[in-house]
Amino acid sequence: MSHLDYEINKELGECYLFMGELDKAEDYYQKAASSNGVHADPYLGLATIAVQKGELEKAMTLYKKAAEVEPNDKSYAGMGLIAMEKGNTEEAFDLFIKSLEINPECMVALYGLVQAGHVLNKLEDVVIHLKNYLQLNPDNGDVRYSLAGSLIALGRNQEAREQVQILLDQNPENKNAQELLLQLDN
Repeated sequence: MSHLDYEINKELGECYLFMGELDKAEDYYQKAASSNGVHADPYLGLATIAVQKGELEKAMTLYKKAAEVEPNDKSYAGMGLIAMEKGNTEEAFDLFIKSLEINPECMVALYGLVQAGHVLNKLEDVVIHLKNYLQLNPDNGDVRYSLAGSLIALGRNQEAREQVQILLDQNPENKNAQELLLQLDN
């Protein structure tokens, strides 16, 4: 099968997935995966379908296959979400970090890391990755808010206050930032 056939099958898989037609999407992703084993995308698509069908073991296998074929942030983030779902918070935390090492802007991994980091009391690591993200996207208020909250949980109130002030400078009407400021003032 040619590279063009691979691209067409992958695109059709993506279209049908977007439209919610999981069986058709699965067929096209299978064709794409069998035509060209050097791309992770068909396996990621198949993993997404498996998650939507509640087949977490199958999804984990497909995410692992995607990571073997082509290590990428999406496969590690997907494995992390499944690990969280199964209560394997430590494993999830490590997978989210792997994802963020590949792509510091992977929002799925970033928010998964925040959640897992709070559960595991590993907020120092969380702060590092939130700051890395904000170096690339300083205007993301949600990430800055997560950073401020993590800093408060660590007792680093002065740093948290600086982050809240940036939030309020960006948007003086930000209710969440105003509440954090009140929390810091008490």
